[in-house]
This record gives sequence, C-alpha cells and structure tokens, in this order.
Amino acid sequence: MNSMNIQFEITEDGSHTFFVPELNEHYHSTHGAIQESMHVYIDAGLSYCLKSEVRLLEIGFGTGLNAFLTLCEAEERCRVVDYTSIELYPVAADDAGKLNYAGLIDPSRQALFNKLHTTEWEIRSQVTQNFSLLKIRLDFSNPSLFYPENSFDLIFFDAFAPDKQPEMWTRQVFDRLYAVSAEGGVLTTYCAKGSVRRMLADAGFVVERLPGPPGKREMLRAVRK
Repeated sequence: MNSMNIQFEITEDGSHTFFVPELNEHYHSTHGAIQESMHVYIDAGLSYCLKSEVRLLEIGFGTGLNAFLTLCEAEERCRVVDYTSIELYPVAADDAGKLNYAGLIDPSRQALFNKLHTTEWEIRSQVTQNFSLLKIRLDFSNPSLFYPENSFDLIFFDAFAPDKQPEMWTRQVFDRLYAVSAEGGVLTTYCAKGSVRRMLADAGFVVERLPGPPGKREMLRAVRK
C-alpha cells in the first residue's frame, strides 16, 4: 500500500480528522482531535518533560497536529524542540492545508502549520527560532532506520491502533524505543491495552496508566529510569 485514501470528518470538539476507509480507522479520536492530542502528547508528554531543550521523536506524523501543538508550546514557553517525525504515508500538502487546526488554535500561525507539511523530507528544517523539524518517510519497524542510544528525551507514539497496524505494536519496536530514549526519557501513547503496557514494561520502561482524553478511559505514559 503506497498511499491511503482519506476522508475529512469533524470531531466533537469541532476539529478535523481523517478517516481511512480501507483501514476503517480515524487519525484521531472522534470525540475531539485537538482535545486528544493536547491531553495525550502535550499535557502528559511535553509538559511532563522538564528539559528546556527537548529532542523529540514522533511515530506517525499524520496530520501534523502533534507537531503544530508542540511548535506553539515551544514558541510560547521559549523551549527549544528538535522534532523528528517518522511517517510512511504522508498526507498530501493540499489536503493538510484544508485542516482547521490553526484556525481553532492560533490563526496567526496558519502559515507555520502549512510549512510543517511543505518542508522537505529527510532534511531538518528550522521552522521557527525554537522549533526544528525532520520528517523521515519510513516505517519505524524497518531495521534499516538506526538511531544511537540515548537520542531522544520524549517520544510521541501515535501509530494507528494495534488491530489496524499490528507491526508497530511489537516488543521489538518497544525495545528499539527504549534503546533510543535518554535517561529519564518519556513516552506517551493514547493506547492503554494491557498487552502494550506489558511490552513497554518488559522493554524496561516504568509504565503508568493515566486518565485518557474524552472518549478514552485510560492512556499510557512510560519513563526510562
């Protein structure tokens, strides 16, 4: 599968998401795309990581919502974020430009949201003074993708659900994520399945279940001690 057909949908907080018919899967919670991303990745992840300079790895660039929210936080709190995102099926820039995230979050940053999608792949771009972005078009489960140990302070694990993309939810993947995490590194994910929690723990993370965003009872945060 080289690309995915997508359909626009409005979630309950008024923000867009995409629906993928061939997977019968949404990119975000239908209860609110922005609410979910803020809760799982910004509040439980970026705000929990106390470093002033953050090396961040995202698994699943998707619509760019997590990256945009992180960019906004970096600018508002004067935190330096080097953001690396891995995505096998990029959203077309024309489709991304129709998403309403910037209009709901900060209309003055619409051009910056668009820039997240138009920057070149495989090249790190300095998007703002505090936020740089490197997008890699590759499957993270591909063993040819290599990062040294202790490369990242924060990981957003935002792959499609385990029953839709099972190859991304394996012990091998979580072992690799543990290896590239720095001491004290944080991983957050919307998925709270017991099997995922156990694999994270077996990989070496200290895992806690947290209250989930609207529509989800729980989420996971994992820390490398």
